[in-house]
Amino acid sequence: MFDVSRQGGFIAAFGIAEFRALWLAELQSVVGDQLAKVALSLLVFERTGSALLTAGAYALTMLPQLVAGPLLSWLADRYPRRPVMVHTSLAQALLVGLMAVPGMPLWLVASLLVLVQLAQAPFAAAQAATVPVVLTGEVYQAGQALRQITANAAMLLGLAGGGLAVGLLGPHLALAIDAVTFAMVALLVQLGVKHRPAARETVAAEARSTSGVRVVWRSRRLRALLGLSWLAGIAVVPEGLAAPLALEYGAGPAAVGWLLAVDPAAYALSTFLLTRWTSTETRLRLLGVFAVGSVAALLGFAGVGLAGALVLLAISGALAAYQVTAAAEFMAAVPDADRGAAYGVARTGLRVVQGLGVVAGGVTTELVGSPSTTVTLAGAVGLVLAVPAAWAWRRSRQEGPVSPSWV
Repeated sequence: MFDVSRQGGFIAAFGIAEFRALWLAELQSVVGDQLAKVALSLLVFERTGSALLTAGAYALTMLPQLVAGPLLSWLADRYPRRPVMVHTSLAQALLVGLMAVPGMPLWLVASLLVLVQLAQAPFAAAQAATVPVVLTGEVYQAGQALRQITANAAMLLGLAGGGLAVGLLGPHLALAIDAVTFAMVALLVQLGVKHRPAARETVAAEARSTSGVRVVWRSRRLRALLGLSWLAGIAVVPEGLAAPLALEYGAGPAAVGWLLAVDPAAYALSTFLLTRWTSTETRLRLLGVFAVGSVAALLGFAGVGLAGALVLLAISGALAAYQVTAAAEFMAAVPDADRGAAYGVARTGLRVVQGLGVVAGGVTTELVGSPSTTVTLAGAVGLVLAVPAAWAWRRSRQEGPVSPSWV
């Protein structure tokens, strides 16, 4: 058997057959999801010609998970995780397959899409909760970093190639391909992941939807990690203002792509280098420093041009690689019986703060009239939030492991 306790790095993570299956399933699912987003947008626009309804259809690919995360993620703790992943993937394959049927009424397509997103929540929770069981120590950290890097790359490639693919195949065939990817995910998990009993055999019915909140709230360590993670709501502000920023800098449309790409590119490169050349203990010790630096880098936006903005975004993105360590440490610190529910809380909260950050950035720009000033103000707000979060993390490192799972 592969001894994970004496191995480290990306190669060691790939040496675990179960991780390879989970990684490949996630990668395939991400690419298929991006293809489906493009296909749905084109399908709705072709049928209605309405930009509002098209935007609404795109929102339906994300909004239901804000409800499903805290309400359904507990299923990954209450039932064996492999069947949860397999059954939800098959359900998604069936639902997307129905969406691909030509002539399907749009109201029914929208309803099926909501169900697809509801099924995604317990799948994601079960997958995230399984990885810390399959991998441990430095190998777990490397595996999480690898998942983050490749998932981001798959999202970019899926969106970039999605338009071309849908243009060649048509939205209905593209949706059918997405349905096949869900079926393939179910097959990969069934064949590649071991069956394990449910992490939590009994869950109080009245507490199912709030268990994740309770688990996080009672631990200073988990609260500190979430506080650091949710600073992503600040980091996303420049992304939402990429087009106005390019206009303010007097640059062409190509600059919008540069402003959007430099942060995730620096993030991915930094994640790889940090995971490859530093220990988990070093990254944990620097977690607060990196978090503060990632938002402090935005403070200089008001006084620079396009080149300076790209440099600042690269610095912010590189330092934001702490997010991978924070997310991995969060899942490792939660008792196995509560990981699914706690993941639902963390993931839902992250989506909420990112959405609020984008909206707040737009509103602030309308008020102050300058997107670069807005980014600077976001950096100031981020600094006010990051310093106490970093201090809380430093104090929490003296706290012992998270208390045993509540019943």
